[in-house]
Amino acid sequence: MTDIFLYASQQSSDLVDIIVWGMLLIAVAAMVFLIVWQRKAGKQLANELVQLEGIKEDDVELEFILKAMKIATWHMDVKTRQIAYDNDFRERTSEWMFDASVSSGDMNESVVLLHEDDAPRVAASLLALCDGTAEEYHEIYRVRIPHTDNVYWEESYATVSKRDIDGNPTMVVGTSKRIDDQKKMEEALIDARNRAEESDRLKTAFLANMSHEIRTPLNAIIGFTGILPDVEDAAERQELLNLIHENTQKLLRIIDDVVNISKIEAGKEEMVMTQFDLSMVLGQLTDEYQSKLHNGVVMTNQFAASPQIVTTDLSRLTEVMKHLISNATKFTSLGTIVVGFDAPRDGRIRIWVRDTGKGVAKEHLEQIFERFFKVDEFIPGAGLGLSICRTMAYSMGGSVTCESQLGEGSTFTFEIPVEA
Repeated sequence: MTDIFLYASQQSSDLVDIIVWGMLLIAVAAMVFLIVWQRKAGKQLANELVQLEGIKEDDVELEFILKAMKIATWHMDVKTRQIAYDNDFRERTSEWMFDASVSSGDMNESVVLLHEDDAPRVAASLLALCDGTAEEYHEIYRVRIPHTDNVYWEESYATVSKRDIDGNPTMVVGTSKRIDDQKKMEEALIDARNRAEESDRLKTAFLANMSHEIRTPLNAIIGFTGILPDVEDAAERQELLNLIHENTQKLLRIIDDVVNISKIEAGKEEMVMTQFDLSMVLGQLTDEYQSKLHNGVVMTNQFAASPQIVTTDLSRLTEVMKHLISNATKFTSLGTIVVGFDAPRDGRIRIWVRDTGKGVAKEHLEQIFERFFKVDEFIPGAGLGLSICRTMAYSMGGSVTCESQLGEGSTFTFEIPVEA
């Protein structure tokens, strides 16, 4: 019996040992598995941390790029038509800005804030993108500034970022940027191009007109000079000499006009300030043109004061007044021409030439100051006189204007700053 008990005890002890060793092996295997799993999980976590850091770096870089380019990014839920801004780095000014706090929300409410001429086009483009009929969206539009008549320019791009299983758009992403400077540059380039084209047109017109205006007196000079040796009658010879002299003066006048315009516009001719008696200068000019008046025309003066001492550029003032008086004598065949000035006021003086001549139609009151424009092609002249007057007046800080009634006469006013 004892032997049997001892045998059973021994067998039981061996079984316990086996179980214990088995459990130890299982524990060791579990520990090994746990260590392997932890190492794998650690590597995965390390990779995720590296990726997260990369994403953070990408976000920083993206944000820096958006800031540098002054761009806003946004997305729109196609189903609800709700717009939300993710970033907004658009340039701000002292005026109201169509910013994320205002533009986030319903698409239709955002579009209403645009200029009425641009809103329908922008809305149609966005709807085409949402409906899937367009792949991309690009619009340039004006945004109204509330309570003012001002606008600013903005440019937007957008595309579909997500689609459902049927391929229909569900999410749209886009960017917006304020482009006022770009539009100003475009306008400046267009203006420069237009000016260049206009300059080319004026150059062509200038050459054509100058060719005609120079040929007219030059042909007369050549023609009369050619027949002069064959004329024996003294009176007839003198008449031819007078015609040659008259046409020579016309030719010199045309050349002088062109040179004067060129000098002033090129800034080659500086202002020379001189103190003089204005009433005396205008009186001398009036006397000079008395011999050129048509029969039945009387030229007089009307001065606010005599003497009237002023300080300005005498040469330019004289040139302008010569053109204005000469113009009046050409177009006044009956009545009066009055040359005068008003008393200086606020450091400026108004000099005027009033006539009872043909007058100028209302639609031509500004055109007469353009180069080569002539109301009456049958009146001698190159059409440069009034253009020179206005150019010289501007160079003196003044202006030349005209008030006229067709058939009743004209008043040309020359106003400049002076030192009395």
